[in-house]
Amino acid sequence: MDSNQASYNAGQAKGQTQEKASNMMDKASNAAQSAKESMQETGQQMQAKAQGAVDSTKDSTNKN
Repeated sequence: MDSNQASYNAGQAKGQTQEKASNMMDKASNAAQSAKESMQETGQQMQAKAQGAVDSTKDSTNKN
């Protein structure tokens, strides 16, 4: 193999490695975003339940 071919192969390998790393970073970013959205949704559900409990307590204390 001549030096041009070796250089070409090295460039190909580097490009493939960079592409794989980029794909892994994209997957990690997507997973982090999904986890963030899931946590936000859970927080909103908990907040709604807490507000429902407060409203229920207010209703029951106002009835007396």
